[in-house]
Amino acid sequence: MELKIKYQYTYFIKPFIIEEGKYEKYLLNMLNTKKYKLKLFEKEKDLNLYSYFIPNVRNYFFPSFEFDNKKINELKTNNNDVNAKIISQFHCNIFEYILEEKTQGKIDKDDGIFFTIENIEIICFDSGICFLLLKTRMESSTNFSDLLNFNYKFKDIKADYNRLKEYNNIKIQTDKFENMLELSNFIDSIIEVNEETDLYNKRMFAFEYVCIDQENWNREEDFKNIENDFIKYTNLLSNNNTISFNSKDFKDNFQEIKGFKFAKFGFTKQSASLITSNVDINNYTKLLYDFEHEYLYTLIIALYQRIYLKKIEEKLNSKNNLESGIKNFYKYTNEIWYSEITNSLTGTMYYSKWKEIFESDKIYSNIKNKYEIIFKELKIEQNNKSNKIVSIALLVSLLLNIVNFIAIIKLM
Repeated sequence: MELKIKYQYTYFIKPFIIEEGKYEKYLLNMLNTKKYKLKLFEKEKDLNLYSYFIPNVRNYFFPSFEFDNKKINELKTNNNDVNAKIISQFHCNIFEYILEEKTQGKIDKDDGIFFTIENIEIICFDSGICFLLLKTRMESSTNFSDLLNFNYKFKDIKADYNRLKEYNNIKIQTDKFENMLELSNFIDSIIEVNEETDLYNKRMFAFEYVCIDQENWNREEDFKNIENDFIKYTNLLSNNNTISFNSKDFKDNFQEIKGFKFAKFGFTKQSASLITSNVDINNYTKLLYDFEHEYLYTLIIALYQRIYLKKIEEKLNSKNNLESGIKNFYKYTNEIWYSEITNSLTGTMYYSKWKEIFESDKIYSNIKNKYEIIFKELKIEQNNKSNKIVSIALLVSLLLNIVNFIAIIKLM
């Protein structure tokens, strides 16, 4: 029986790095482009998000929560040059891209997988590390097999520029982009002047949610019947992939979610995947909403920490960037090395699991050991320099004393 979808969406996330010294200029360019809007969070409007994160995390990643009306009005009335200077002092800024209305009537014109882009965000950090988020949703099919093929192909849109012809059967349902080439060029317009991180080898990270028809997973139909489909989904594999998975592969790739019986979560270094059944109403109401708000930003925090640490690691391995690497490590330890970010049990589980998958604590420990070795070497080197200075001073003093002694003898 073909596995059927009731609802789905996939956020494709592209990390990139702004060149050092160009962060404020990049923000100014965003402010000067009418299609971009600085996203401001408000306690009343975004109460769930506000309540979810603990204060120090919230202040770092969502500074606008603390803005009063005067501050908000200033940002709305200041010229862009002034605002760029102001927001460049924030640790994090989020921009929304204003999409044009969706074109209607395209679905019946051609064969293929039609999808729409429902939301675009650019998240920028003062470290220069940024993320482009594209929220996509299939429109022309309810087949799980099509979703597998769509996600499998879309994640590589920036990996192989010369293979865009392979996307001929994927059609975009928006006025902004007529085809995949235009979308690829749009992504270039955001990151082309920046030094891209190669963390995912030009691939995109996938944050994906799917609610399947209860006929395929319910109190009588066990989840084991669709385990193989779930692992393909989590690992961003195509529908016709013939790799066989054993029970250990499955166990390593999923996490039970307490309080949600018909929901399972998949973790890999290239994806975060939630599969649910509409047999439980919470799966396509509350969990559906929470996943793309609180839990999406939880992922971004964990992913940001991973990339930041890799950036520090590279600098500590370079003599030319050693001082900058030490400075960044000190900044990371004092500002964003969080043991916890939320009081939510589910959110804590997500955060801990992502840190485990991204090996963040292991990378941090390796950097700390390297930092201590470098510090000791610098201290030894500094002591050696000090000893040399003392030795030279003593030698000069000795020579002066000898000269004075000879002069005294001559006077006698």
